Amino acid sequence: MKLKLPPGTFKAYLFDCDGTIADSMPLHYLAWSRALSEWNCEFREELFYAWGGMPVADIISALNAKHGLNMPREDVARRKEQLYFEILPQLKAVPEVLEHIEARHGQIPFAVVSGSTRDSVTASLETLNILDRFHTLVCAGDYVKSKPDPEPFLIAAERLGMAPADCLVFEDTDMGIQAATAGGMASVKIPQPWQRLSQDE
Repeated sequence: MKLKLPPGTFKAYLFDCDGTIADSMPLHYLAWSRALSEWNCEFREELFYAWGGMPVADIISALNAKHGLNMPREDVARRKEQLYFEILPQLKAVPEVLEHIEARHGQIPFAVVSGSTRDSVTASLETLNILDRFHTLVCAGDYVKSKPDPEPFLIAAERLGMAPADCLVFEDTDMGIQAATAGGMASVKIPQPWQRLSQDE
């Protein structure tokens, strides 16, 4: 499967991490399921993908509200990260995105813009041996408003010294695409794992 990029000449690429560069969403879901099972909290897979791009702490708050629970946000977030790191060696890159990283590396600057923690993003990129490709990482804690607000992408563009119109965003979630559009940036949508499989057949 080939990614079809929008027309135009782009001076910088901004990438979401989980589900975009790293084929990590299945691993994240496994970590979530294991962490939440300790609290008897259900997190259906379709809801997990629908909430893609939402910061970890916000997901725990939303699940608390949905299920009438009182899970401690920091403890559950820490446990979820710990479980993710344990299965991280299984991580692979999304080949269709890696192709564009390799093709333009050294020609234009790249940034990662993620709702995950800096530790999680760094660990994923190190596992894939591509951390050194990126000029800056914009992660949870670096911004006030998360996607679908454009703030995370605008911070990345500013750090790279680029106008929003000169940036192309690679994203796998609707929230991320909305954020890019709101920030005045072109974007390309990365299919979910099962969609990529069906298009390869």
